[in-house]
Amino acid sequence: MTTIAQKQNHTNQRETKTAYKFLFIIGLCHLLNDTLQAVVPAMFPILEKNLLLTYTQLGIISFSLNIVSSIMQPIVGWQTDKKPMPYALPISMLSTMLGMILFATANQYEMLILSVIFIGIGSAIFHPEGSRVAYMAAGPRRGLAQSIYQVGGNIGQALAPLITALVLLPLGQIGGLSFAPLAFIAALLLLYIARWYASQIKQYPILKKKKSDRLSISRTVWISLLIILFLIFARSWYISAMTNFFAFYIMEQFHFSMKLAQFYIFAFLLAGALGTFFGGPLADRFGKKTIILLSMVGAVPFTALLPFTNPTVCFILLFIIGFILMASFSVTVVYAQELVPNMIGTMSGLTVGLAFGMGAIGSLVIGGLADNFGLLPTIKFISLLPILGILTIFLPSDTKLSKLHRQ
Repeated sequence: MTTIAQKQNHTNQRETKTAYKFLFIIGLCHLLNDTLQAVVPAMFPILEKNLLLTYTQLGIISFSLNIVSSIMQPIVGWQTDKKPMPYALPISMLSTMLGMILFATANQYEMLILSVIFIGIGSAIFHPEGSRVAYMAAGPRRGLAQSIYQVGGNIGQALAPLITALVLLPLGQIGGLSFAPLAFIAALLLLYIARWYASQIKQYPILKKKKSDRLSISRTVWISLLIILFLIFARSWYISAMTNFFAFYIMEQFHFSMKLAQFYIFAFLLAGALGTFFGGPLADRFGKKTIILLSMVGAVPFTALLPFTNPTVCFILLFIIGFILMASFSVTVVYAQELVPNMIGTMSGLTVGLAFGMGAIGSLVIGGLADNFGLLPTIKFISLLPILGILTIFLPSDTKLSKLHRQ
């Protein structure tokens, strides 16, 4: 007969192992999900030309996409903390697929808004549950696990300029339909993940919480969480400026073609994916607070110099900035999860959702600034945002963070 102690020992052994197979699958699904979402900003140059949209209107499209995801992600995470919903994962991808079909065939501005709302709903459901899968599969390597999961999304986002240059420019808006089969493939993979996820629910300790646990959040934790969210705000606004508007800046300043400008943005996003991947393992070794501080503040000299360079130096700086700034992406998620370890879905939804939401508001504000004050002054202003990373010094150290919930 198996004793309780033997069962507990078996559980502990299982938790110390990293389930790489499921990590890589959920990372691949994240790549496919964010590739589909990346089609939206990738379509901006075409929509701006064909439908004669202003920067503000493009910002509203981005705002509509991201604010839906931002608002819903913490709500979905909070709900699934109470009652996990493994099979919401494949359903989320079907919503994204529907939105993509509508987006590729829309011929009215209002239909574009409706289509990106469906894509935003799919993203809002996918991200908290996907992050929970990464957490459960992580074992002791939470930084690495979150990096594997997040780097998939960052690679998907990095494909946006290539999608513009190689697919959308030759085919036009209707070329977006070619991405619908990717959503169906991702839905099948997520169905496989959901079955594994469902089998883990009864065994995984982090999902077994008392109601009182959710209320025991100290003042230190609240302040630290607010700082983390503010850092995400600063980083997201800068990234939003780069991904949504910097291609127009390159075309204006260097007289480049739309296609060539997209490769500059690809360099920034590809470097961001690399930074995301390496940031997690570095945080496992040197500490999460250290990596967050170096990522934010370390990017400042390069972001400040960027608007004053020639095309060659601009390309190099974009790569450096992308790598350094995004090294903290997965680390901030893990930090928030460890601040409130009994609310994994909520923290994942809040941090990743806030990144989408702040990017959405950033797109709207930056588009308005560019229309009213010009693109170059706007880029110069945004380049100073990463300096807000200095607030990281007020976060608890990793040692103190690990002691917060032992008290």
